Amino acid sequence: MTEYVLIALALLGVLVLGGIGLVVPRLRRRQEPPQPQVDTRVQEPTAPPVEAPEGDLSTGVLVEPPPVLEAPPPTLEVPEPTAGRLIRLRSRLSRSQNAFGRGLLGLLSRDHLDEDAWEEIEDSLITADVGIDATREIVDRLRERTRVLGTRSATELRALLAAELVNALDPDLDRSLHTTGKEGVPAVLLVVGVNGAGKTTTCGKIARVLVADGRSVTLGAADTFRAAAADQLETWGGRVGAETVRGPEGADPASVAFDAVRRGIEADTDTVLIDTAGRLQNKIGLMDELGKVKRVVEKHGPIDETLLILDATTGQNGLEQARVFTEVVNVTGVVLTKLDGTAKGGIVIAVQRKLGIPVKLVGLGEGPDDLAPFDPAQFVDALLGTEPLARDA
Repeated sequence: MTEYVLIALALLGVLVLGGIGLVVPRLRRRQEPPQPQVDTRVQEPTAPPVEAPEGDLSTGVLVEPPPVLEAPPPTLEVPEPTAGRLIRLRSRLSRSQNAFGRGLLGLLSRDHLDEDAWEEIEDSLITADVGIDATREIVDRLRERTRVLGTRSATELRALLAAELVNALDPDLDRSLHTTGKEGVPAVLLVVGVNGAGKTTTCGKIARVLVADGRSVTLGAADTFRAAAADQLETWGGRVGAETVRGPEGADPASVAFDAVRRGIEADTDTVLIDTAGRLQNKIGLMDELGKVKRVVEKHGPIDETLLILDATTGQNGLEQARVFTEVVNVTGVVLTKLDGTAKGGIVIAVQRKLGIPVKLVGLGEGPDDLAPFDPAQFVDALLGTEPLARDA
């Protein structure tokens, strides 16, 4: 009996010790942090994925993707030569001859030129925006010459009228553009004018005129009050390969103008063309700012040309605008825009007589090359509907 009890106690002890051996390791594993599993298998290198060519899966035909083509550089435009532009555009200019040409020739062709007829001639000239003083001088000279010469044929009267109009335009004035610099400094052209005169567009067309005459051009977008003005000027310049210097919207216009001239010196360009903000002539602060632009630019050297842009359709009202500009900057030439069928050709005479400044360029349409150097004889021929004289060939 005692032996059986001892055997049972021995077995119970073995069972108790075995249970403790199983429980303790489990408790230890719960208290220790988990160990990372290490994969001891050899990793084989994997090849990069190969994109399958596109194709039609139903037919099994594989198609290679098309090559990526770079956009070609923009093609530069070649402006029309300026020589003879006014003659080529005579049809547009002659649209205004109904009031200025045909009416006058009809009056002069009457069998008897009495006081009433001469008054009608004066009215026609004034209506065409020639101006009162210039009209009186032209009529007085016509009356004297027709009386002395006894002229009556339409051809002779047309020749007399043309001669008087050309004389009123003062053909001896210097109408050339000074576009050649000196001593490594490019010629500087400052473009000024009021809002709405087509100044920025005309500035772009002037750049085309200069390029057509063989000049390299740098543009300065000093109209910083309108971001669209700088964008527009940059577009015009890009068409003919002219670099445009611009600043952020609202930047100091004088600073942009200064940088444009400096860039022109660095790039060794012939001409720097600076577009200023369109400003109302009765805003003293803005006019002072234009004077500041002039002073800052002149730190590089003198300004060779200051071109005033005038809208020909404003007629005599534009003369007061022009006068105020001449008090701030030394205007050396006038550019008349919109001088087509909607304008009165006599404004050219009035502008030159009032300001004593030559009209150097005239805009005769909306096309990029519809800006022509002004020639008095060709201009009068177009207004009167006559054929160009031999001297203009």
